[in-house]
Amino acid sequence: MRLSGAGWHVRGQSPIALDDESEPEPDIAVVSGSRRDYAAAHPAQPVLLVEVADSSLSFDRHRKGSLYARARVPEYWIVNLIDWALEIHRNPQPAAGAVFGWRYTQIRRLSPDETATPLGAPEARILVADLLP
Repeated sequence: MRLSGAGWHVRGQSPIALDDESEPEPDIAVVSGSRRDYAAAHPAQPVLLVEVADSSLSFDRHRKGSLYARARVPEYWIVNLIDWALEIHRNPQPAAGAVFGWRYTQIRRLSPDETATPLGAPEARILVADLLP
């Protein structure tokens, strides 16, 4: 994934320090700064997290989605390999029935021929097909 402009670092399968209880390792995390900024500690405030899901789709939607929403990550994407789509999850809110008490209230599903625009880089246009293997 490429975001234009300086100031963003894309990490692959590296820990994110969401809170005192969890340090998940999303497939992709977009964080501010550079690689050097995280030499001594994991990033704590990602602007975008991405999971690639096939057999883990339900887990990624419900458990990880609720965990990321609880941490108030503004945007969470699931590259859905089962349905060949990109799911964009935004607007984290408290939700009593969610696994960690939070969920995303805006979920949009994009097909391979559509483009996605991350909240943190409104000038970027990412073709969904480019995210699929």
